[in-house]
Amino acid sequence: MGISPERKKEIIESFKMHSSDTGSPEVQIALMTERINYLTEHFKTHKKDHHSRRGLIKLVAQRRKLLNYLKKIDKERYGKLIERLSIRK
Repeated sequence: MGISPERKKEIIESFKMHSSDTGSPEVQIALMTERINYLTEHFKTHKKDHHSRRGLIKLVAQRRKLLNYLKKIDKERYGKLIERLSIRK
Protein backbone atom coordinates (compact mmCIF):
# COMPACT_ATOMS: atom_id res chain seq x y z
CA MET A 1 0.00 0.00 0.00
CA GLY A 2 2.31 2.75 1.18
CA ILE A 3 1.30 6.39 1.22
CA SER A 4 -1.81 7.56 -0.59
CA PRO A 5 -1.28 10.38 -3.11
CA GLU A 6 -3.44 12.70 -1.01
CA ARG A 7 -1.37 12.04 2.12
CA LYS A 8 1.83 12.53 0.12
CA LYS A 9 0.61 15.94 -1.08
CA GLU A 10 -0.25 16.92 2.51
CA ILE A 11 3.24 16.02 3.68
CA ILE A 12 4.89 17.90 0.82
CA GLU A 13 2.71 20.96 1.50
CA SER A 14 3.59 21.02 5.18
CA PHE A 15 7.36 20.53 4.78
CA LYS A 16 8.19 22.38 1.56
CA MET A 17 10.64 25.28 1.68
CA HIS A 18 9.21 27.20 -1.30
CA SER A 19 6.23 26.96 -3.63
CA SER A 20 7.58 24.31 -6.03
CA ASP A 21 9.67 22.35 -3.54
CA THR A 22 9.36 18.57 -3.66
CA GLY A 23 12.95 17.42 -3.25
CA SER A 24 14.44 19.28 -0.31
CA PRO A 25 15.91 17.09 2.44
CA GLU A 26 13.05 18.04 4.76
CA VAL A 27 10.40 16.81 2.32
CA GLN A 28 12.31 13.62 1.53
CA ILE A 29 12.87 12.83 5.21
CA ALA A 30 9.22 13.50 6.04
CA LEU A 31 8.05 11.16 3.27
CA MET A 32 10.48 8.46 4.38
CA THR A 33 9.32 8.83 7.98
CA GLU A 34 5.73 8.32 6.87
CA ARG A 35 6.70 5.15 4.98
CA ILE A 36 8.76 3.90 7.93
CA ASN A 37 5.82 4.42 10.27
CA TYR A 38 3.53 2.57 7.86
CA LEU A 39 5.93 -0.37 7.60
CA THR A 40 6.38 -0.48 11.36
CA GLU A 41 2.63 -0.89 11.76
CA HIS A 42 2.65 -3.50 8.98
CA PHE A 43 5.17 -5.61 10.88
CA LYS A 44 3.00 -5.72 13.97
CA THR A 45 0.62 -8.01 12.09
CA HIS A 46 3.01 -9.57 9.54
CA LYS A 47 5.92 -10.66 11.69
CA LYS A 48 7.45 -12.99 9.10
CA ASP A 49 7.51 -10.55 6.18
CA HIS A 50 11.29 -10.49 5.88
CA HIS A 51 11.36 -9.09 2.35
CA SER A 52 9.61 -5.92 3.44
CA ARG A 53 11.76 -5.77 6.56
CA ARG A 54 14.83 -5.47 4.33
CA GLY A 55 13.17 -2.53 2.58
CA LEU A 56 12.47 -0.93 5.95
CA ILE A 57 16.10 -1.25 6.98
CA LYS A 58 17.20 0.35 3.71
CA LEU A 59 14.71 3.19 4.21
CA VAL A 60 15.95 3.85 7.72
CA ALA A 61 19.55 3.94 6.48
CA GLN A 62 18.67 6.31 3.66
CA ARG A 63 16.81 8.61 6.05
CA ARG A 64 19.79 8.52 8.41
CA LYS A 65 22.08 9.63 5.56
CA LEU A 66 19.78 12.50 4.65
CA LEU A 67 19.54 13.54 8.30
CA ASN A 68 23.34 13.53 8.57
CA TYR A 69 23.55 15.65 5.42
CA LEU A 70 21.01 18.14 6.75
CA LYS A 71 22.79 18.30 10.09
CA LYS A 72 26.06 19.03 8.29
CA ILE A 73 24.68 21.87 6.14
CA ASP A 74 22.24 23.50 8.59
CA LYS A 75 21.91 22.42 12.22
CA GLU A 76 18.96 24.72 12.85
CA ARG A 77 16.85 23.15 10.10
CA TYR A 78 17.92 19.71 11.33
CA GLY A 79 16.82 20.51 14.87
CA LYS A 80 13.45 21.84 13.77
CA LEU A 81 12.82 18.82 11.56
CA ILE A 82 13.57 16.13 14.13
CA GLU A 83 11.46 17.98 16.67
CA ARG A 84 8.58 18.31 14.21
CA LEU A 85 8.72 14.66 13.15
CA SER A 86 9.50 13.51 16.71
CA ILE A 87 12.18 11.17 15.42
CA ARG A 88 14.52 11.51 18.39
CA LYS A 89 13.92 10.75 22.02
